[in-house]
Amino acid sequence: MTESPQWTIDPDRALPAESGTRGVAREIYAAVEALPIVSMHGHVEAQVFVDNEFFGNPTELLITPDHYLVRMLVSQGFSPGELGVASRHDPALTEQDPRLIWRRFCENWKLFRGTPTRYWLEHELAVVFGAEMQPSAASADALYDSIAAALQTEAFRPRAILDRFNVEILATTDSALSDLSAHDKLGDLLGPGRIVPTFRPDSLLHVDHDRWTDEVRMLSDVSGVEVANYESFLSALRQRRGAFIAAGARATDHGHLLADTTPLPASEARRIFAAALRGEVTAEEAQAFSANMLYEMARMSVEDGLVMQFHPGVLRNHSHGVYGSYGPDKGFDIPVRVEFTRSLRPLLDSFGMNKDFRFIAFTTDETVYSRELAPLAGCYPAMKLGAPWWFLDSPEQMRRFRESAVETAGFYNTSGFVDDTRALASIPARHDLSRRIDAGFLARLVAEGRLGLAEAVETAVDLTYNLPLQSYAARN
Repeated sequence: MTESPQWTIDPDRALPAESGTRGVAREIYAAVEALPIVSMHGHVEAQVFVDNEFFGNPTELLITPDHYLVRMLVSQGFSPGELGVASRHDPALTEQDPRLIWRRFCENWKLFRGTPTRYWLEHELAVVFGAEMQPSAASADALYDSIAAALQTEAFRPRAILDRFNVEILATTDSALSDLSAHDKLGDLLGPGRIVPTFRPDSLLHVDHDRWTDEVRMLSDVSGVEVANYESFLSALRQRRGAFIAAGARATDHGHLLADTTPLPASEARRIFAAALRGEVTAEEAQAFSANMLYEMARMSVEDGLVMQFHPGVLRNHSHGVYGSYGPDKGFDIPVRVEFTRSLRPLLDSFGMNKDFRFIAFTTDETVYSRELAPLAGCYPAMKLGAPWWFLDSPEQMRRFRESAVETAGFYNTSGFVDDTRALASIPARHDLSRRIDAGFLARLVAEGRLGLAEAVETAVDLTYNLPLQSYAARN
C-alpha cells in the first residue's frame, strides 16, 4: 500500500518518549529553540555568500553536495554520477537532469528511516521550505516544483538564509593557500566577524601526497616567503596564520589519520623536509613529520591565539575507484580506531597547562569518550572535548556522548555544538537536533533529582550559545 504523501513532522521529535520527562524537556528546549546559531565549524564556501545567487534547483542544493545522502543511495546501487556528482574524466557519466536525480531520491526515501539524514531532511523540507508532503514517488515532481519556486525568492538567497535562521557567526574552512579574497569582500558586505575563515593546512603537513611540492610553491607565492627549507616553511605557515587572523579567523582545523603529536629534533625535521622536496620521503618519515607538525601547530597557537581543532581517525577516500572517478569528499571516508592518551601526551605535556593555548579534540570513535578524551579534557585546562561529529552526529550517539563524557569532563569542558556541514540549508536542522537532544538529556537529570530545572535551563543555554562563543573566542 502506498503511503500518503501528506505529512506533518512531530513537534516533539527527538525529545524523550516518557511523558513526564518529555514535559520537562519541552520547557528546556523552549528556552533555547530561538537562540542565535553559532556555527564555528563548517564547509560552506565563502564565495557562495559573496555571489549571493539563487540556488539553481532542489537537487543542486539538497542532494548532490550532501555526502551523507549520496553515500546511502550509492550503497543501494546508484553510481555517484547518477546522483549528479561530476565525473573527473567522462561528463557522459554524470546525470544532467536534476529532476530525474530528485525522483531517484524521493523514490528511495525509505532508505533514510532511522538516520540523522532523515531528521535533517524533514526539518529542511517542512521547516525551511514549508513543504506539506514527504518525499515519495508520487510526490516527487510536486515537491520539486514547490522547492524550486521557493528557491527563486529573495528569502532563499544565501545571505538571506543566514538572517532568516539567525546565524550570528559562521566559520568556513579554508585551505592555507587561500588568498582569502572572498572573506575580504564579505567583511565589506556583512561587517567584520559574521563569516570568518578557518585555517586548514592539512595538505601542506602531509608531505607524501602527489601534489605536495606544487603546493609548497603555491605557499611561497601566497605567503611571500620563499620556501627553501624547513625553517622557511614554518615562517610561511606563520605568515598565512597571520593573514587568516587579519581576516577574522578564530581557529585552525587539522584532520589527520593518527593522533600522534610527537615532536622531532629540529635536525630530523629538516632532513625529512629536504627529502620530501626531492620526492624521496618514505611513508614512515611522512607520518613522523605530520606528527611533528601538529606539535608545531600547537606551538603556533600559543603564539597567535588561534584555537586548534583536531579530528583524527578517518581513512579518507576508501574506494580508489570512486576517488579516481569523482574525487575526494564523496562519502567514502571511513572511521578507524584512534588512540589519544599516549598520542596527545607530547602536545598536552608541553602546552596543556598553558593559559594561551586552546585545543578542541573531536573523534569519530565513540569508544574513547569515557576512557580517554573525557578524562583528558577533565584535567588539562587548555583542552575541550568537541561535540559528536560526522558519523557520530546523530540522536543516539549524541545521547551516548553526554552519558559517556559529562560524568568525567562535566558540561563546561566541552565545546558546544558544531555542524560540520557543506549543506547551507541543513545548518538550522542540525543545530535544532542538538538542542533537542541536550534538552532531553538535561530533562532526565531533572527527573532523577540530579539538577534543578533552572540549572538545566541555564546549562542548555550555555551549551547552545555561550560555550561555542567562549570556546572559539578571538584572543584580545
